[in-house]
Parts: sequence; C-alpha cells; structure tokens
Amino acid sequence: MNTHNASLSPLLVEHKNGLAILTLNKPKINNAFDDEMISLLIMALDDCSLDDDVKAIQLRGAGKHFSAGADLNWMRSMAQLDYSENQKDASQLARLMSTLYHLEKPTVAIIQGASYGGAVGLIACCDIAIATKGSSFCLSEVKIGLVPAVISPYVIKAIGERQARRYFISGEVMSDSKALAMNLIHEVLPATEIDEYVDTLCNQLLKNGPNAMGISKTLVQKVARETLHKGQNDNLTLYTRDLIAQVRVSDEGQEGLSAFLEKRPARWISQRTAGNDND
Repeated sequence: MNTHNASLSPLLVEHKNGLAILTLNKPKINNAFDDEMISLLIMALDDCSLDDDVKAIQLRGAGKHFSAGADLNWMRSMAQLDYSENQKDASQLARLMSTLYHLEKPTVAIIQGASYGGAVGLIACCDIAIATKGSSFCLSEVKIGLVPAVISPYVIKAIGERQARRYFISGEVMSDSKALAMNLIHEVLPATEIDEYVDTLCNQLLKNGPNAMGISKTLVQKVARETLHKGQNDNLTLYTRDLIAQVRVSDEGQEGLSAFLEKRPARWISQRTAGNDND
C-alpha cells in the first residue's frame, strides 16, 4: 500500500493490490471541489490510465458526505470574472468529466451522505455506483440561479431525458431509493455492509481481462448511440462482428480462453487475487 499524497491534500491517492483509490479529502467543507481539486483529479486519472499496475479505480469522499459539489467560495470568485475566464474554467470541469467517463479502466464510486451538483456528475461518469443507505442526491444548481450544464451529458445518459427534465428544473433532493430506481446508482447497502460488498466487487474486476473491460466500456458507449438497422451489412452489426473477431485473436483473448479450458488462473490475475477466488 503506497500513499502518494499527504493527508492534508485535497485528494488522496492510494494504490492497493491493483486498485487506485482516489479520495476527495476536504471533509470540513463536505468535499466541495474547486479548480485545485479538479486539476488533481484529472492528473490522478491520467496517471491511472497510463499505469499498467492499476486495474480498477475507486472514487470516494472522506468524512460524512461524498461531496457537496462545487465550492461556493470558488463559484463566487468565478462570478467576478468575465465570460472568457469562466469559459476557460468550465473547460477544466468538462475535461474532468470526459476523462472519468472515457477512462479505459473500470471505475467504482462509493457514496455516503449527500451528493450535490457536480458530485452527481462524478457519480454518473463512473461505471458502477454503490451508495450507503440514507444517501441523498440533488441537482441543486437552479437553487442559486445556475444550471448543471457541464455534467448534463453524463447525468442524462444515466437517468434519461424525462427524469433529467424534472430534477434539473426542480432541484429536489432524491433519496437513495429514488436514485436507485432512476439508475443513477446501482446498489444501496447498509454502511456496515458496503466495504465487504465493494471488496468482493473489486476482486471480481481484478480477475477480469483488463483489455476486455476497457473494450467493453467503449462497446457500450458506441452501441448506445448507434441505430441498429435490418440486414447483415448494417454498420453496427459489422462493427460488433469485427470487434469479437479481433478480441478472440488478441493475446489477452487467447490467454483467457486457454486459461478457462486448462482450468487455471489467467496470467493477468495476481496470486493474491487468485487466492481470493471462490468460484
């Protein structure tokens, strides 16, 4: 276990057995983020993308709440700048959301307490979102005369246009059960059970083919925005046909099939992870 950031850093980065654990670390202000934390998150995610030892990423918040969204003092300072400066600032938040959403490694958000504004965007960008019972969620921007613009593509993909129209304009607080029903989160668990559940989930991720998981993410994103037409020459049909053929003959695909047939762990599985395999 290596902790790369001091405990006073706005973002803690910990590496543990193939996992990178990124923790928003401003509990006194409920992990509200500003330009510094945004930059640190972008750098950490870029590092994770390039680090072959990192197989999956957890995103957490220190303290009672996952994140209160944008820091109001930062927002106040930005309101005093001109349009060009605000455009430049917003581009960094857009870069963070895009980087998190398109990362070619699985991302898991572990959520407790409240998640407001931009924090809902972070959750929507992650592949898997697990929340503790009693968590709440709010697209609160309209309450202060703003809009959830930068996070909107990701939130709408997660919860759908109809639900987004309601909650973007109402600013209502969503309960954990409502967020679950709307597909913003995948699971709601008691606080006493969440760590064990996340450990089991991440252990499963670490046993999967790393390239296969990244390709699967891209596959979902592409298929979701394409239209399926009748006939074998449909572009989407041809894409999926070619993709499985490429994966089957790849080094990872060949190793995975061989390991399955020979009833042994694949080479990408660490000894520690293999030892925790109860399959």
